[in-house]
Amino acid sequence: MFTETTPLVAPTQRPSLEQALRLKLQRRSALGGHMGELEPLAVRLGLIQNALRPRLRQPQLLVFAGDHGLAVDVSSPQHRSTAQTVDDIVNNRVPLPVLAHRQGLTLNVVDGGLTTPLRIQPGVMARKIAHGTRNCRVAQAMTLDQLNAAIRAGMEIADALPGNVLGCAGLGVGSVEAAALLISRITGMQLRTILNAGDRMPSMTLEHLMVVLQAAQSRHGQVEDPVEALAAFGGFETAMMVGALLKAAEKRHLILIDGIVACAALIVATHIAGPVADYCVFCRSTDHAGLDAVLGGFKSTALLTLGMDSLDGTGIAVSWPLVASAASLLSDVTDGPEPVTLTEEAADVVLQAAVRDFINLPER
Repeated sequence: MFTETTPLVAPTQRPSLEQALRLKLQRRSALGGHMGELEPLAVRLGLIQNALRPRLRQPQLLVFAGDHGLAVDVSSPQHRSTAQTVDDIVNNRVPLPVLAHRQGLTLNVVDGGLTTPLRIQPGVMARKIAHGTRNCRVAQAMTLDQLNAAIRAGMEIADALPGNVLGCAGLGVGSVEAAALLISRITGMQLRTILNAGDRMPSMTLEHLMVVLQAAQSRHGQVEDPVEALAAFGGFETAMMVGALLKAAEKRHLILIDGIVACAALIVATHIAGPVADYCVFCRSTDHAGLDAVLGGFKSTALLTLGMDSLDGTGIAVSWPLVASAASLLSDVTDGPEPVTLTEEAADVVLQAAVRDFINLPER
């Protein structure tokens, strides 16, 4: 069981700094007007970095890819394979890589467990644990050794990346279904609610998925521990993402979460180290109705909703300019010549937070 290298993730809550950040934004809005939802996002960024002037550097976007034995039960012959989709990403045949590169995000696809080998090339990280998981309807998807290896691999990848921003998304035929099983088992959310994609989803498709996944639920009915549930249902891409999330939060990096698979990884990560969710901002690339329910479980919504139906990770690329803009409200907008009047107590809060920000924080 993964325990010995679990990182210590610090909560982001710090009332004095939060007040100082809000006062700082208040001074700016007195001259330039309010910036709506960007302001609370800016405060979150300041709390994540424990700084009055948050700086976001070299944003990284990782798409973790893995194949699932469950795919034989939930995919159709017309469905593109995971390897084909990865090839589409690498060769710019889909919007995700184009938008990511245009917005200055460094995109890498991580082969966590594809059934077929990928050619080593720029934009691909080969960290295969095995050639796909087993079918969780009939067996445990991963051994505990494989699970631990995947989590550690994710931590190593995140630890080696430059910058202080990590975007996470998952990819794989059967990955959404495996993630739905995992989320349902850990949170108690109804499986049908998570699987339901909305009006566009044929009722026969949903009923077929329910029959298959209910069988998988029954097969592992005694599994309750979140990490053991991840081993039971899969997959390698989700387990690697758990490790990456833990390491990124340990380093106080901003984390951008996109899609049901990434949400499943975050749920597991929060059971290992609760404050991980403090470092996350949610994005979305699809109008999947089940994602609304999952985000509701986090008491959150996606930063930007455009009605897209694209590969997970695309929403991170589209939302990134808003995140960078929020940070710039605190870091790049200068104070005006006539700042608002602060009470003596408020001014002391700002001064103390600024001193701590200058003295105590490590270089980023």
